[in-house]
Amino acid sequence: MPRPAWSLYAYQLIVPDEQMDLFACREARLHLVARQLELGGHADRTLCGGLLPALPALHEVDRDGLRDKRLCLACRAALEAQRRGERPLWSDA
Repeated sequence: MPRPAWSLYAYQLIVPDEQMDLFACREARLHLVARQLELGGHADRTLCGGLLPALPALHEVDRDGLRDKRLCLACRAALEAQRRGERPLWSDA
């Protein structure tokens, strides 16, 4: 069965833990990251453009995760933009 062009499977959720370092968001927020790296893209950034922690705790994304109040609003907006086929604002391309 072919997978739709856009799906939640293409993303992972970063859950904050005790390993919050200088590269992570300083708030206890959930962030989204692309599961598969793109050539010429930023491999070390969340959807909102923030840098990833050194060892991120990654989890599957589901519809309940998207409704979590801790989800970064900028990541949610970037996800919706990608769903419509737009590029992220922080992208160089």
